[in-house]
Amino acid sequence: MARVLIVEDDPLVRSAMVTDLTQRAHAVRTAGTALDGIREVSHHPPEVLDLGLPDLDGQQALQMMRAVTATPVIVATARDEEAEIIRLLNAGADDYLVKPFSGEHLAARISAVLRRTGPASAEPVISVAGLRVDLARREAVLDGRRVELSRREFDLLAYLAAKPGVVVSRQELLTQVWRQSYGDDQTIDVHVSWLRRKLGETAAQPRYLHTVRGVGVMLDPPR
Repeated sequence: MARVLIVEDDPLVRSAMVTDLTQRAHAVRTAGTALDGIREVSHHPPEVLDLGLPDLDGQQALQMMRAVTATPVIVATARDEEAEIIRLLNAGADDYLVKPFSGEHLAARISAVLRRTGPASAEPVISVAGLRVDLARREAVLDGRRVELSRREFDLLAYLAAKPGVVVSRQELLTQVWRQSYGDDQTIDVHVSWLRRKLGETAAQPRYLHTVRGVGVMLDPPR
């Protein structure tokens, strides 16, 4: 699963791509122009950007994108000349597709760029003070006692524990943990409340989970 931004001016093509990628469990956002796409990248950073180059020259659009993000970019182009493809790759594209292409082909390209650009390896065990989160076993232990968590609670705890002392916005949690572009903040608040209860703390007396009003949630070890 990935957060994908599609920049494509043809509404029919855009709709078909959204439908296919959503069915493959990706969280998809769209833009009809490259300029709108740059604004989307700035406000809602994706993990993969599929660029249809509707309103700007390909090289110009890529240079503008690269000024604001290091997100992998897959260019969808109608031109298959070698010189054009080399020009786009040199301008900052990570991969390309020649139109027309299938949804399966696009999904495979997305998986490939994520493998190439993703982290080499994740820490198998995250330790924060008396909290231990084993990613491989999907097990959380607090002060030597195993904490029974639902799948979503574990994913939420693991994500926050990987960024100790960092305030994580609700939007980031929604896209990274829930894999949704849109949603209700209350969903996150409810899961944080359940997680607090299982960690033996409350909002009034937090030990690990701290809510920063109007910003997000932070996992910070007790002092």
